[in-house]
Amino acid sequence: MTVDWIKSRADRLRALPPYVFARLDELKARAREQGLDLIDLGMGNPDGSAPQPVIDAAVTALAYPPNHGYPPFEGTASFRKAITCWYQRHYGVDLDPDSEALPLLGSKEGLAHLALAYVNPGDLILVPSPSYPAHFRGPMIAGANLYPIPLSAEQDWLIDLSSIPEQVAQKAKIFYFNYPNNPTAATAPREFFEEIVDFARHYEIMLVHDLAYAEIAFDGYEPTSLLEIPGAKEIGVEFHTMSKTYNMAGWRVGFVVGNSDIIQGLRTLKTNLDYGIFSVVQKAAETALGLPQEYITRVQQRYQQRRDFLISGLAELGWKIPPTKATMYLWVPVTVGMTSTDFALNVLQTTGVVVTPGNAFGEAGEGFVRVSLIAELDRLGEALRRLKQAGIRYQSEVLV
Repeated sequence: MTVDWIKSRADRLRALPPYVFARLDELKARAREQGLDLIDLGMGNPDGSAPQPVIDAAVTALAYPPNHGYPPFEGTASFRKAITCWYQRHYGVDLDPDSEALPLLGSKEGLAHLALAYVNPGDLILVPSPSYPAHFRGPMIAGANLYPIPLSAEQDWLIDLSSIPEQVAQKAKIFYFNYPNNPTAATAPREFFEEIVDFARHYEIMLVHDLAYAEIAFDGYEPTSLLEIPGAKEIGVEFHTMSKTYNMAGWRVGFVVGNSDIIQGLRTLKTNLDYGIFSVVQKAAETALGLPQEYITRVQQRYQQRRDFLISGLAELGWKIPPTKATMYLWVPVTVGMTSTDFALNVLQTTGVVVTPGNAFGEAGEGFVRVSLIAELDRLGEALRRLKQAGIRYQSEVLV
């Protein structure tokens, strides 16, 4: 038996709402115990393995004894160089690999630790709602006061900077945002990036942009990097991950680039918390960033095919979802009269299909579920068949 005082957790931990993916894992475990064949479209966890050249690079690096020691705190020089070369190729952005790029144990780690490095208790942080949980949970752990900016379908899930009150903008310290967007799959035009840079420079706000879906884009669309915008590097940083495009979610590797002072602050914190990324993983990630465009094209085609298949199938069940331009998600409205959680639980219990309730991404995510395109077409087809068999359809009105 645990004594009571052992259970007295820090206030910062008690203030956190339950992490939805941990809760989903519990529910999935119970469903499997009951013999359900789950089709898990919940997490953004790509199916399949990393590209063979990446695996081969890791195997080769494993045989080199020095790679088994502590890596440099700031990451290997060759990986940092690969990061900056990737940015130059993709966006024409020049970065100093010694001061403007920092490898991370996945972008989630970096996003959360950035808050610990820069947020004092009571600082005001701007965060869209809905948004990726690390964008608001990191600041919450650091003791921030959050100002959620509601996003809406009517505005194509784009941040309305004019909706932020003057007194809020003047007090704000950091602005987290993410396009192409998780969870809504929304994209933002270059003009928006120009506007948010002007906004942040005017109010002296640090910009933190999460570009996790830089390469998962369709129909000729090319996402914008924050660092393409003149003046952005003076006030901001951009995070990226190897998890999505390169099927390396379990490898835990990403990076942040941009303002050298911001990066140095994050590096200083990390030197007190971790010893960096296994050098073998860095060599593999370096290899991934150098893969030819043909690989990226195949990834895009795979997700676009799944997008088209699932949108078409959901249309037969009453959902009219516009084709997304990027990401591995569909943002699907739930039947009127049901909460996101009730809908997701009903789908899980009656069909064995796992989706993520939208309220996990903030209050403004209520009324939607996120569906990840992380299964082959035969499994997506089976998911649609189960939904149809269970009578799950979209109803835009309450039936009386």
